[in-house]
Amino acid sequence: MTRVLTWPQIESVLEGVDLVAAMEEAFVAYSEGRAVVPPVGELILEEPRGEVHIKYGYIKGQPGYVVKIASGFPGNVARGLPPGQGVMLLFDREDGALTAVLLDEGHLTDLRTAAAGAVAAKHLAPPDVQRIGVLGTGVQARMQLDHLRGVTPCRSVLAWGRDAGRLDALITDLGALGFEAEAAGEPAQIGAACSLIVTATASHSPLLDEVRPGTHVTAMGSDTHEKQELSARLVGSADLVVVDSRDQAALRGEAARAVAEGSFDLDDALELGDVIAGRGGRTHADQVTIADLTGVAVQDLAIARAAAGI
Repeated sequence: MTRVLTWPQIESVLEGVDLVAAMEEAFVAYSEGRAVVPPVGELILEEPRGEVHIKYGYIKGQPGYVVKIASGFPGNVARGLPPGQGVMLLFDREDGALTAVLLDEGHLTDLRTAAAGAVAAKHLAPPDVQRIGVLGTGVQARMQLDHLRGVTPCRSVLAWGRDAGRLDALITDLGALGFEAEAAGEPAQIGAACSLIVTATASHSPLLDEVRPGTHVTAMGSDTHEKQELSARLVGSADLVVVDSRDQAALRGEAARAVAEGSFDLDDALELGDVIAGRGGRTHADQVTIADLTGVAVQDLAIARAAAGI
């Protein structure tokens, strides 16, 4: 029998779930070759601008597989509507039966993305973070900081965004989460002042070109071929670049753009699952590290199974 769960039901189930641990297990399974994840399906829309991503896959030895459809329409914000929507479908691997329909309104994608950012910071950030920087003023800017509370004691934030009103609203919201947040006039100020930086924008041109020694950057926004938040020079000069999926990093994200510009060789990248499992990572405090996360279907499978109680 197929179960249909709405977001309030899903949210209640997830209250007791350690999503950071769930994402760690998913990333390790992927990097150890225990996951089957085909290339991302993608639909880019114009007038109004929007994008739809279809991700699907399974982990060997687990009972189900997932198909996730998630969309983003940036113009929705001005219309007072959520910028994202989505649904996740869980199927039985034995007979293909649809076991659960998760009407999550895109929230599960937001949650698993934020949890992945926390995983990256947990394993790659320098040991003594004095200030966190965030580029972006949307849902992920808030959720990334919310999840970072569980992996770093730092509560000082410098934030940047193109829209002054939205930036002010973000700073207010971060204050409610217990952060002391201030606004930056330009992205370069964040690169100069912060040792843990999260980029969470839909930028199509580089925002960050230089950071301090010892800085870790988690780049979350470049999930299509057209997007870019970090300069190719910054990616190429980093001591360590970590991707969630080397296959996806060849097609989209910061690493792909740096490869295309001749600044980086993808063979030099590690996968996040390998770092979690202890097969590489930060070796000293002065290293500059970058996590280029484009989102992998095993994350969707992990959070969908948690939401469905499977």
